[in-house]
Amino acid sequence: MSTDDFFRARLDQMIDLCHPLAVLATRMPWDEIEKALAPALAHKDRAGRQVEGADLFGPTLQVAGSGVSNRGRPSGT
Repeated sequence: MSTDDFFRARLDQMIDLCHPLAVLATRMPWDEIEKALAPALAHKDRAGRQVEGADLFGPTLQVAGSGVSNRGRPSGT
């Protein structure tokens, strides 16, 4: 590597581009693979369902499966 800092080095400097897996990766039809997998990996909007739960304040209705924020924590709804 030309640099001592591991995180500043370029990926092509870290790996051997003559390695069989690196050569195989350059020959793969990535565009066709992405087109074939796109429908299976597309975002599906899933509606939540209401479930009854009991907490400190008595029975309440909550929506299960929706209301999750980008950070993975339940939102305040």
